[in-house]
Amino acid sequence: MMEKIIATDRYQFTAEDKAEIEHCLHHYDDSRAASIDALKIVQRRHGWVPDNAIAAIAEILGIPGSDIEGVATFYNRIYRQPVGRNVIAVCDSIGCFLVGFEEIYSALKKQLAIQPGQTTADNRFTLLPICCLGACDRGPVLMINDDTHFDVSVEKLDAVLEQYL
Repeated sequence: MMEKIIATDRYQFTAEDKAEIEHCLHHYDDSRAASIDALKIVQRRHGWVPDNAIAAIAEILGIPGSDIEGVATFYNRIYRQPVGRNVIAVCDSIGCFLVGFEEIYSALKKQLAIQPGQTTADNRFTLLPICCLGACDRGPVLMINDDTHFDVSVEKLDAVLEQYL
């Protein structure tokens, strides 16, 4: 279960998370390089990275919060707001666009009754576009959590979504 964090509260790491971030620091010459690891640790705990965690991460790493914010907003797999239990990233690159992206995206929006960036009422799915999933030869492609689904069709959507109950 994801915990809700109010952005005005000072972020408190668990002892395990803090130790894990500090351990990551030993793997890099520059503490900035541990930014992604630290963000992933926080996201693993909450499902997303609350605003107040940015300053706390920066403090542990000894770097400006703006550096952490820059990394957090650059990477599309770091979520800055709550997401559903399953995040559906639909490739909207030209390769997938040419082989049916629009039909898949329309079907997902209709079936889930949400728009891009939204989460279903049951918190089961969040729908996000993504610029490329690196499988242009097997499109249309979508990724649900860490699972990539190739050659997706509207007819296959039900079977794909049923895997994430």
